[in-house]
Amino acid sequence: MPARILVAEDDLKQAELIRRYLEREGHLTVVVHDGREAIDEARRRSPDLLVLDVMMPKVDGLDVCRVLRADGDIPIIMLTARSTEEDLLLGLDLGADDYLTKPYNPRELVARVRSVLRRTRSRAEGEVYRVGELEIDPARHEVRLGGELIELTPAEFKILACLAASPGRAFSRQQLLEHAFGFDHYVFDRTVDVHVMNLRKKIEPSSGAPAYLKTVYGVGYKLADKAVSHAS
Repeated sequence: MPARILVAEDDLKQAELIRRYLEREGHLTVVVHDGREAIDEARRRSPDLLVLDVMMPKVDGLDVCRVLRADGDIPIIMLTARSTEEDLLLGLDLGADDYLTKPYNPRELVARVRSVLRRTRSRAEGEVYRVGELEIDPARHEVRLGGELIELTPAEFKILACLAASPGRAFSRQQLLEHAFGFDHYVFDRTVDVHVMNLRKKIEPSSGAPAYLKTVYGVGYKLADKAVSHAS
C-alpha cells in the first residue's frame, strides 16, 4: 500500500537515489537535507514513515528521533555509518523501528520500508494482550500492570509486544530483533539481554524469580502464557 515517506539525508545524490527507489514503489516521497527540516516537515505533514540519516547538519539524526518520539509514534528507519553495539542500543532506546548500516543496497532499504509499514499497520489494528495482571495494548502503545501504567522505552515496548503476540512461544535473541525491529543482521546477543533485564525491573514482582518474562535456556526468552501470582 502506498505511503507518505519523509527522507532526511544530507547527501544529495544518496537522497535522490532513495527518492527514486521509493517512488518506484508508489510511495509519495518528500526529501529534506538537515535535521531541523526533518522535524519541521514531520510535524507539518505527519508522514507514515521517516527514513533518517544519523549524521545530519543543524540537528543530528539521534536528536531528531528523540524529538519526534516525544511528539508521537512515527515509524523511523535510521541510516548510519556506525555499526557498534552501543550505537544500535542507543537507536533502539530512542525508538528506531529499523537500523540500516551504510553502505547498503537501495533495494534492501525498500524492503525494510515495506516490512516496517506492514508491522506498524498490524500493530495499529492489533488486539490487547493480557497475561495475569500484565496488559499490553499495541494500538495505544501502553503497558499496564495491575491497572497501573508502566513507562517503557520504545525498544522495551516493542520486545514485550512481540513476546505478548505469541505467549508461551520461545524466541531467540535474533528472532526478537527481527520480529520487533526488522533487523536481520548486525545482531548482538547483549542487545536483547539488556532490554529484557530492564523490562524485568519494571514488570516483575520478584527479580529473582521472573513471573512474566521467562528465560528459555539455550534458546532465548518467552512470555508466560497463563495468569501468574504477584506474591513475592
